[in-house]
Amino acid sequence: MITLGSMIKAAGRGVFSVGSQQTVFEALEFMADKNIGAVLVIDDGVLAGIFSERDYARKVVLEGRSSQKTLVRDVMVSKLITIEAQEPLDRCMQLMTDHRIRHLPVLEKGQLIGVISIGDVVRQMIIEQRQLIDQLEAYIRG
Repeated sequence: MITLGSMIKAAGRGVFSVGSQQTVFEALEFMADKNIGAVLVIDDGVLAGIFSERDYARKVVLEGRSSQKTLVRDVMVSKLITIEAQEPLDRCMQLMTDHRIRHLPVLEKGQLIGVISIGDVVRQMIIEQRQLIDQLEAYIRG
């Protein structure tokens, strides 16, 4: 099974981030521009949290806040769950399921290298299942 680090390196995406002092509106504009559903919050080179569309919906819209006045730090998730790059995909899936999260920061030797989304996990699982089916079919055919 492929590791999370190799998935991130193969994807070739950078680490997208905003600062906690930015407004929610600025973060949403950035996310829309990058076509992503969550963004890491990094202050002074340190991972401080994660902000997602879900945070916006639940902590800004439903609470009647203004996205142009609310700061990311006021609505981001700061108690982060992370995973190491050498972990296998099934461990990632288990963590995401257990904690009911859709985005998981990935670290390599303590350094942030990217974020894995539930969509990335599902896509990779489908690829691995197709490969297994192909191998089984080849074995059956002899």
